[in-house]
Amino acid sequence: MSEKDPSLNAAYDLQSPDDNRRLYADWAETYDSGFAVDHDYRLHLMTARAFRDAGGQGPVLDVGAGTGLAGAVLSELGMAPIDATDISGEMLDVAERKDVYRDLFVADLLEGLPVPRDSYAGIVSSGTFTHGHLGPDALDELLRVARTGAQFAISINAEHFTAKGFAAKLDALGDAITNLALPDTRIYGPNATDEHKDDMAFIALFQKG
Repeated sequence: MSEKDPSLNAAYDLQSPDDNRRLYADWAETYDSGFAVDHDYRLHLMTARAFRDAGGQGPVLDVGAGTGLAGAVLSELGMAPIDATDISGEMLDVAERKDVYRDLFVADLLEGLPVPRDSYAGIVSSGTFTHGHLGPDALDELLRVARTGAQFAISINAEHFTAKGFAAKLDALGDAITNLALPDTRIYGPNATDEHKDDMAFIALFQKG
């Protein structure tokens, strides 16, 4: 994807579930080679490594898995089994080819996940809580499907961490989460040249209480 390709800017302008579905249906086949490579995207690497370093283990749910960038890193780090969920079936079709997931399913977090309570020992999400339709209340559904003590690693765009209510939500969760840490990281590597090249994210690390 060249810098003139509108997909990256369109991703920053997403507002609704249908916006997400339309964009990622068109973007799925070129996402890895175009976006991730051309823009030196690193957030999935940093999120997966933070999960590992915090003691994360499987079974893991990769939330907003997209084409499986984070899942592939988690697999390389020895995490298993890993399941994937995303709002875009087209993105998951690409993710499935990486052969790192036990199960993949299409779902909108705002409508709930087709997963029983207490299913996962780890929850990882990279690049999902950015500028789209998902706000901090979606964390409630992730806590539902996580086991007590489950390790979370959730990247949250730094620009929207306070403005969109993520800071307040994490504070309001109180004893529902423990061991909260918020390391920050660059989203893109040194080879990025786009207007978003200096964007930052927090990686919310915590455990379900």
